[in-house]
Amino acid sequence: MDEVLRNSYLKGRLSGEIVIPPDKSISHRSLIIGAIASRELKEKIRIKNLSSGEDCIRTYEILESAGVEFQKVSDKELFLDAKKAFINPYEPLYCGNSGTTVRLLSGLFSSLNGFECEFTGDESLKKRPMARIIEPLSLMGSEISSNENKLPLKIHGKTLSAINYVSPIASAQVKSAILLAGLNAVGCTKVIEPYLSRNHTEIMLKYLGAKIKVGKDKTGFWTTVEKSHFEPKDIEIVGDISSAAFFMVAAAIVPDSRVLIKNVGINPTRTGILDIFSQTKVKYSILNERIVSGEKVADIEVCYTKDIEPFVIKGDIVPRLIDEIPILAVLAAVARGKSVIGDASDLRNKESDRIKVLVEGMRAFGVSVEEKEDGFIVHGAIKPDFDVELETHLDHRLAMSYYVLSLINRGTTIINGFNCCETSFPEFLKLMDKLKQF
Repeated sequence: MDEVLRNSYLKGRLSGEIVIPPDKSISHRSLIIGAIASRELKEKIRIKNLSSGEDCIRTYEILESAGVEFQKVSDKELFLDAKKAFINPYEPLYCGNSGTTVRLLSGLFSSLNGFECEFTGDESLKKRPMARIIEPLSLMGSEISSNENKLPLKIHGKTLSAINYVSPIASAQVKSAILLAGLNAVGCTKVIEPYLSRNHTEIMLKYLGAKIKVGKDKTGFWTTVEKSHFEPKDIEIVGDISSAAFFMVAAAIVPDSRVLIKNVGINPTRTGILDIFSQTKVKYSILNERIVSGEKVADIEVCYTKDIEPFVIKGDIVPRLIDEIPILAVLAAVARGKSVIGDASDLRNKESDRIKVLVEGMRAFGVSVEEKEDGFIVHGAIKPDFDVELETHLDHRLAMSYYVLSLINRGTTIINGFNCCETSFPEFLKLMDKLKQF
């Protein structure tokens, strides 16, 4: 049943410190790459601080159905044993709402000779485009059938050949699918992107000793991979900056707030939001920088900023903050002036058409927004005072963004279907309540 959340204006402030949940993107990769390494090493891999979000549970369950064994130490720690993997699953593999699950595992499973499976998902995932992975994997020799380039996907694993693939978009999921297939392919596989997308796959493969190289030349940002021997190492997952972003923006816009968010991954391919904070003059500090399992991590403190400047999001910064655009739209609504978000047409292919739905939601709060094909323009400096009822359209990032904007809305905000947040951030409301000071 859809959960209805009713929230009222926060008369106090946000103050205190929280530990942000594990990074979802890295959690997916720890399970998948951990299984690849465990199978090659013939020994267990330990994973610490694993995300408990529904998307990552889908990856866990699919690997388990393919013969990977798990020994849980706690809710967020386990041993992974893939010595007997991979075996053909008996039933269709349900990915829920997780595009990462189906795209990355399609790369791996396509490269396993004789492996057969079928991917399916919820109604939202069934509408999302899969041609972006089907094309390059087919060029490698994969046999994939689909419903007009959408789910369900049927995979018939084969021995693949390496390719040099020039991706028309910067997509970590596309890149990762090809690299994971390339680990089992004959030859050296190369992926070239116009901009550098998230590189968690590359970092984890390098951390575990794989033969992987990265660079940049006139063709773009490139990555190569080939068959590899792995090193037996524990994998520890850092906090998710995409989850931290909601608290960062909330602290910046709720008067008198000061919030410390601990253990946040600050991988340069993910820190576009910090560049926007600098552009807008939002007050923030980076503390206690360190490296965990190859990833950069730090604590981030954000303070209320009275005069937030407008900003522009276009070009090579877009892949570095694509998931943060909904919450940055909230920041734009408060900023004093016109903010422009462009080159983000891929938002129309997320859990919802994020551009269309986000524009509708922002207008309900009284925000002046112009919808564009590849983004939108926000005229900010609002002080919302409306009774608002919104639909999430099964999009967790929209739901949490609306919640943050509701903190400064003097009317009552009703968000229907808020339980979609279980997909990525089940701890969201608990952590937000911890920071509320009345």
